Amino acid sequence: MAFPGCRQTAGGKVPRLADYPFKLGVASGDPAEDGVVIWTRLAPQPLFAGGGMPEVPLEVSWQVAEDEAMGRVVRRGVAVAEPAWAHSVHVEVDGLRPDRWYWYQFKLGGEISPKGCTRTLPAAGAVVDRLRFSFVSCQKYEVGYYTAYEHMAREDLDLVFHLGDYIYEKGDGRGAVRPHGQAEVFTLDEYRARYAVYKADLALQRAHAMAPWIVTWDDHEVSNDYADDIHEDAVRYPAAEFLHRRAAAYQAYYEHMPLRAASRPAGPHLQLYRRFAYGNLASFHVLDTRQYRTMLPPGGRLQSPGPRLLESEGTIMGEAQREWLFAGLSRSETAWNVIAQQVLIARVDRAPGPEVLVDVDKWAGYEFERRRLLRQLEACKISNPVVLTGDIHSNWANELVNDFDSRAPRAVAVELVGTSISSSGDGVERPDYLDALLAENPFVKFHNRERGYVRCEVVPHEWRTDFRTIPYVSRPGAPVHTRATFTVEAGRPKLLRQA
Repeated sequence: MAFPGCRQTAGGKVPRLADYPFKLGVASGDPAEDGVVIWTRLAPQPLFAGGGMPEVPLEVSWQVAEDEAMGRVVRRGVAVAEPAWAHSVHVEVDGLRPDRWYWYQFKLGGEISPKGCTRTLPAAGAVVDRLRFSFVSCQKYEVGYYTAYEHMAREDLDLVFHLGDYIYEKGDGRGAVRPHGQAEVFTLDEYRARYAVYKADLALQRAHAMAPWIVTWDDHEVSNDYADDIHEDAVRYPAAEFLHRRAAAYQAYYEHMPLRAASRPAGPHLQLYRRFAYGNLASFHVLDTRQYRTMLPPGGRLQSPGPRLLESEGTIMGEAQREWLFAGLSRSETAWNVIAQQVLIARVDRAPGPEVLVDVDKWAGYEFERRRLLRQLEACKISNPVVLTGDIHSNWANELVNDFDSRAPRAVAVELVGTSISSSGDGVERPDYLDALLAENPFVKFHNRERGYVRCEVVPHEWRTDFRTIPYVSRPGAPVHTRATFTVEAGRPKLLRQA
């Protein structure tokens, strides 16, 4: 295997390391038609400050091949792993052919990383007859095993979307299944150590190595329920102090994700919303609903959808991102238009009877903007809109209607909500709760509280969704089942349950 040489940037030899430097695996992401990002981080002692690496930049060799044996190398080079960025490596490989699978690998001195498999997107406007992908979210390490990733890694997938809560910032709680022994994280070194705990998981590493990932965040990558520069306990953590913490969290996120340099953070700011097109078949509009949102309305998590939630100043996207989204949707010429984002868009009524209570941490807390988005989808006749959602630790299949108070609402899109990988622990069904939920919310066509992932297969005339679930995460070895399957016919935003 002919790699280019590896050396210190100063020209010396690679210093002796305490252990194997690729313990956090490899990953790829943000694919384009001519390339992809490949990622690794040098960390022979991942839980130590600095990952057990010397405070010097190192040159890491990389190569991309057309075959798993790495015999037909098509691109190779050297990247610098900087100590200021935790010796992470983000190589933006270009010059590749569209719609192709590739394998990649890194080398430092005599040490070679695991191999990863990735692919490029089809060329813009190319005729595409099929896409298979999964989406996931919410993988709290200490509460359960990543068995869902073991099963997902065996799927035939072109892409994986992670919709947030890649890590959790708190310390171990009571009854931790696999405690990590760390307290709540605040500093850059502490966030880095938390990512190291998660990324050392072999099931997660295998899932990253199987296909390119497109990632976005929710709240726990920084702090629970934060909104822009507002901590959930704003008295204890004023904005200036919280932004310092957010800067550390954003840097650690970038260091551990296969993101392009365009997403490298500048202090407490990181550009994460972006767009991907899969030939003429599907466009993916990936949102960030944390960095720009206004503060949650006062009054608790469950509130009546009254005038306060309809204030036009309330935003979950921010003006710039909203205009970017609407412009991209309006210009799209693909068969399907996908909004990949974090929190529930459907206005779910949580109260039995005539009273209506909604969770204001979701889009329902920003009712003016939620309605504006649905009106945009309907008025501009956006082709086959589908929303992918995470956050809520349960599966949902929702028809998004133009008016949730109408006696004859019109469906304008569908929303597919994925459960967690492990967060909330073993899923326990509550039939009484489910019956009441469905009775109050007829647009909800499916709800399930097990753990797992969602698998989608898209062809020009139909979208198929399989809710893949596992019965427990408190111990290894859970089997996987398809709990429900829905299809959506092109041109008809209705969820059709399959036998």
